[in-house]
Formats: sequence, structure tokens, C-alpha cells
Amino acid sequence: MTIHRGATRVIVLVFVVGLAAAWYVALPPHMQPPAAPAAKEQRVLRGAIHVHTRRSDGTGTVEEVAAAAARADLDFVVFTDHGDGTRSPDPPQYRDGVLCIDAVEISTLHGHVLALGLPRAPYPLGGEARAVVDDIARLGGFAIAAHPHSNKPELDWSDWTVPVAGLEWLNGDSQWRDESGWSLARALFTYPARGIETLVSLLDRPEAALRQWDALASQRPVIAVAGADAHARIGLRSLGEPYDNSASVHIPSYERMFRLFSNVVPDTTLTGDPAADSASVLTAIRAGRLYSVVDALGAGTFSFTAQAGETRAHAGDVVPTAAPLTIRVDMRGPSDARIELWKNGAVAATSGGARLEYSAPSGDAPGVYRVEVLRGGAPGEPPIPWLVSNPIRVGQPPAQARSSRKAATSVVSLYTNGPATDWAIETSLASRAALDVVSGVRGQELALRYALGGAASASPFAAFALTAGPDVANHDRLVFTARADRPMRLSVQLREPAGEAGHRWQQSVYLDTEPREVTVHFDDVRPVGDTPRARPTLASVASILFVVDTVNTPLGGNGRIWIDDVKYAR
Repeated sequence: MTIHRGATRVIVLVFVVGLAAAWYVALPPHMQPPAAPAAKEQRVLRGAIHVHTRRSDGTGTVEEVAAAAARADLDFVVFTDHGDGTRSPDPPQYRDGVLCIDAVEISTLHGHVLALGLPRAPYPLGGEARAVVDDIARLGGFAIAAHPHSNKPELDWSDWTVPVAGLEWLNGDSQWRDESGWSLARALFTYPARGIETLVSLLDRPEAALRQWDALASQRPVIAVAGADAHARIGLRSLGEPYDNSASVHIPSYERMFRLFSNVVPDTTLTGDPAADSASVLTAIRAGRLYSVVDALGAGTFSFTAQAGETRAHAGDVVPTAAPLTIRVDMRGPSDARIELWKNGAVAATSGGARLEYSAPSGDAPGVYRVEVLRGGAPGEPPIPWLVSNPIRVGQPPAQARSSRKAATSVVSLYTNGPATDWAIETSLASRAALDVVSGVRGQELALRYALGGAASASPFAAFALTAGPDVANHDRLVFTARADRPMRLSVQLREPAGEAGHRWQQSVYLDTEPREVTVHFDDVRPVGDTPRARPTLASVASILFVVDTVNTPLGGNGRIWIDDVKYAR
């Protein structure tokens, strides 16, 4: 018995020692923390963009996140809790010396956008990405495509025809989603002992996002930021999803995420006035006057300028002249750093030192220039850049191709100044709608009344259906005049065949209190739900629908829409 117990103890001891040895071997190499500057640089701000709190799927309060940012020596944090834009943003404020800026992450049918500088929206923002981005711009904000090319399909940004102001070239959530199961298991194993080193080991170059950025920037100004996507939570039952409240661990912490990488706004000084300072930071981000740096790989400073004639430009600027060009990059940082100057999506020059100078004659100067700084031994396959700048554009962007759509030469009227003989009403079970013919400025018009009721899960709607008729097949657009009793969105849909079970294609249109002419081109409509085809067969379209639903109207909402002069055109 004594021998048996002794053997058991030896086996247990060997197992524990083996487990400890395996844990030690799995640990990523220890990293020296970046050397802190002797005194904090003036006119250089570091901050985190894309941060969640308890108001959505994060774990910390605004106060707790700000305290973590202060410990990580950040100057600002842009909060982006999930929402539809109808919550009034918190006014900018300083907490623990950190400027807190409230923004929102909005879900669309084609991915998520960060809406910065957005005031409270008059109706829920959602649905088609093009409609959401249009609304954000109309209200004075700007949209950044979040986690593009994510391995999770519902997070992947899928409509690059939408004119977003920018994108996340680096996203903290996307970086772990492309790892193997073994890599993630090892990360959970080693994170408690070497948190920053573990997070760094998961980084690699987001090649698809950078290529996408270069392609977009060749056509128009597009900024790029590094999005922390910080939640301080990963779910266990949901395989890492931060929304899992039932079984989750609070890692990686906000502070460690803030020490991993940041966005740097140069040539900006905070005054202590939160409203003015927030405006300065958002203006810089919108213009692209910032760069991203993986702080865990080293500290340093960076300067990127272009000189063409008398014009001197920095990141985010446009140099309109075609004069001979000189670009200078100065970098003070890791000794093994290598500077790469990118032009129009390809490396144009490199330097292994602290400075890169590039000259081009006037004929070769036009293009979009940005900088990457790489470090030897950086993690990832391919390796993550240490620093990524926003571009300087030399010359104007290429002239956008003129629309091939011509002015209408053929028009067929569907409704104007008369009874609503070809109209019908369709609603969900608990919603109500009515259609009246009323006197308008130019004669009679249709007044459509609606009230959305029932449970959100029942997808409440009120629809006003117009018989399409055979002429739809011979035209390429629907034109009508409309207004509403308040700003809102209306879904204009084509349905084939007849009946509520038919396939539908839609375009969301904006209505205001003043009458406006609305044009829906049939080649712009998108499939609704599980509709299997990208475009309708016009000869099979049975109904034109004007739909109010809870995508852009709150549950319980009611109101009135006026429609007149409905016609096909080509």
C-alpha cells in the first residue's frame, strides 16, 4: 500500500512538473515595456477608438474605462457602444484626465459602422448600409467601416460601393478570429502570466483590409484607424463572443488592450475644454490627420511630410499642384525599424534608417502616398506593421465616371390627382394603416396613415401597395413626390409575384417635411430577406410597395406620409 501511494505521488508530481514545463514553453517571449519619454510630448495625443461599455456588450463603466485609459497613458477614448443612433450621446467630458468622446456602432445589413460626431438621430438608423451612411453624413457625422474582412460573416463589411469616410485597417476583434483553435487555447493558457506578450502574438498583417483601403483611396479620400474593439470580455459558451453574459471571462482587460496599439493625433494640444477638444480630435480623425502604432512593439515619434513647390502637406492633406515632389519621413524609434513608402498600393521606396526621402518629377508625382514602418521579428504571418500612417494625396482624385443614366425621355403616370383605384393596404397583425385622398397644393394627393403595433419579433409593418401593371417592364425607374410629418425613411419595394409571400427587392429613401422628388432606379434595388436573386425580373413584378417598418420607425410609432405624381420613367 505504501509503495502504491508513493508511486501515485510520483506520477502526480511528474504530471504537475510536465504541465508547468509545457506552460513555460508555451509562454511568448518576455517583452521589455516601451521606454517612456522623459516628458510627455506636447501636441501629440494618443487614444483608443472603438470601445464598448456596459451600455452594450462591454463589462466596464465609462468611469472604469477612463481609469484604465489613464493608466495606459492615453489622452482620449472614443466610446462606440452598439445602438441605432437614437440615444443622445453623452457630452464630451474629462475623466481621470482622459477626454471621453461618445459615439455609436450601428448594425446594417452589410456590416457595422462607427458613427463619429453624430448627434441624436430623429429615427432609428439601420437597414441598408448605404442608407445608414447617408443618414450619418446628413446629420453631420462620419462613418467608419468596422472590422472589415472579419472572419465572422455578419461582421464583415460587404458593400464597398457605400461611400464610408474610413475603415479600420486593424481591429482587435478580427485579430483573434483568424487564429487556429490551438493558438487561442494557448493564448488563454499564457495570458495570465504574460498578457501583453500574448496579445501581441495574435497580431498579424490584415492584408485584405489594407488592400481594400488602397483601392478605395485611389478613387477618393478614405481614412484608416486602428479599432480596439475593446469589451474586456470573451464568452465561453459562445466561443469568444463578447455579448455572452452567462459564461464569460473578463479578458483581455481594457488597460492591456489600450497598451497594445493606439491612434496618434499629432500637432494637437488639449485645452481642457472638453467640447472644444472633442471637436479638435474628431476633426483630425475625419481629415485623416492621425497614424496608428502598435505600442507594445516599441515607442517612438514619427513625421510624414510632402513638399511640392510652395505647398507643404501632412497626412490627410491634398497637394493639388503637379510640381516636383519631395517626401520626407522621419522616425525616432526601434533601431531595427524599416520605413516603407507606399504609392497607389505598392511600395515605392524603403529605408533602413531613421529617415526616408523620396523625390519625383512633376509628371510622376501624382498619387496617394502613405507610410508603413516595420520591425524585425514582429509577430504574424505576414508580420504586423509597427506603424501605419494616413495618406497624403498629390494631385486630384480621378474624375468620377459620369453616370450612364440619362434624363428620362419616356414617362407613364401611375397616380396623379385622382382616386386611389389601384392601391391596397397590407399590415402585420397588430399594425394599422389607412389611405385617404386629400387636397394638396397641386390638386389631390394620397395621405397614408400608419401605426406600428405588436411585438418586435413579429416584424411590424404597414405597406401601401400599388398594382405594378405591364408598363414596369418597359422602364428603368420609379419617380414620385413625397413628404412626411417628420423626418423618416420609407422602404420602396418591388414584389414578384403577387401576394405577401412574393420575393421583394427594396431601396430605402429619405423623406422630410418638405415635398421632394424621389427616384428609385430599378438596378439599385437590393433583395429583401431570403430573396434568391440580386435583381427582379421586371416583367414579373406585380406590386410596388411603400413600406413603413421597425427598421427605421420605432415600435408603436405612428404618422402620415403624402405621396403624389407616381410614375415610371426611362
